[in-house]
Amino acid sequence: MPAPLTATAVDALRALTPGAQSTTHFNHGGASLPSAATLEAIYSHLRREAMLGPMEAGVAAREQTERARTLAARLLNAEPAEIALTTGNSPGWGAAFAALGAWQPGERILVGRHEWGGNLAAMRLTAQRAGASIETIPSDSSGAVDPEALAAMIDGRVRLIALTWLPANGGLINPAAAIGQVARRHGIPYFIDAAQAVGQLPIDVTQLGCDVLSGAGRKALRGPRGTGLLYVRRDFLPRLTPAFVDTYSAPLDAHGEPVLRAGAARFESAEAAMALRCGLANALEEALEIGLENIRARIDGTARALRAQLAEIPGVTVLDQGRELSGLVAFNVAGHNPMALQGSLAAQGVTIGSNGVPYTPLDMNARGIDQVARASVSYLTTEAEIGRLLAALRALV
Repeated sequence: MPAPLTATAVDALRALTPGAQSTTHFNHGGASLPSAATLEAIYSHLRREAMLGPMEAGVAAREQTERARTLAARLLNAEPAEIALTTGNSPGWGAAFAALGAWQPGERILVGRHEWGGNLAAMRLTAQRAGASIETIPSDSSGAVDPEALAAMIDGRVRLIALTWLPANGGLINPAAAIGQVARRHGIPYFIDAAQAVGQLPIDVTQLGCDVLSGAGRKALRGPRGTGLLYVRRDFLPRLTPAFVDTYSAPLDAHGEPVLRAGAARFESAEAAMALRCGLANALEEALEIGLENIRARIDGTARALRAQLAEIPGVTVLDQGRELSGLVAFNVAGHNPMALQGSLAAQGVTIGSNGVPYTPLDMNARGIDQVARASVSYLTTEAEIGRLLAALRALV
């Protein structure tokens, strides 16, 4: 079992992360800082492409790039055949949603209040065309999606339950496994957007009870941008027909008929960035070596400390809801627009994020919030970095 993350261990990891030497980074929820080894895995394959030719280099590195699939399966407690390697969270989630096929008038989609805006856009376009509806599952007193309220909404017209596990606009963690129990009890397809969860929390798809789970490589995993993971439960796969296929996902047989790949790879394309997959494989390996329990414990402790210290600054309001919290810390500063605040801090070498209504429209509108500033931490985040962020905020206030 991996050893706990001590301050010495974190310092060693930071020494192997070029970006940690040049910036105070609190936007790990947007995109984290890759390690030198992840960068080298990408560069090495690009050099192979330059020397051998891109197609030939892809063949030579097939074992290495396929390692990403095997490692992703380990990360999620899935089978390699249940994993598709995608170009990001939204492309994976969107491909699975489109594969559900035609919708009928009156069919219902039930979503959590924190659903990612990109997913909502895809669902709304489909629902509008078909005459289907999208309904919001009520939240409990903590702000999290309420499984009991969901159970009361179920009828024969519900065709999909969708949940964003860790919202983009704050630290809340939704009860994904409890939602999964309701979905399984009624035999309703269940999609989880785990963009912020993959690489931050231990994940077991069998315990979650989901049919589809999507994730991003660039966030907590510290992989390259342009990579992602899509889990599709083996027994659910026959119910999905990809909206787009090519010579990789559905090669033609001797009679000219397309034959879908047996596993989740039917959601992949022949046009894959192999260099990025090499980087993703390295990032996955690093996360597994550190241990997701250790990563979760470190991030949780760091985020708790940041929330407590932010709340002590006059004019700063911490906006996180929920009983269980993630490494995303949402706050606002009186008299400061979050986007302007983000720019002011960036000028001082401190990076944060800012989220507007389009990211999480149902939740932001329900709470009457237009924008939030967001400081998202990693297991790389140190007390000294928190001190620099707090000092910069006090100076602005």
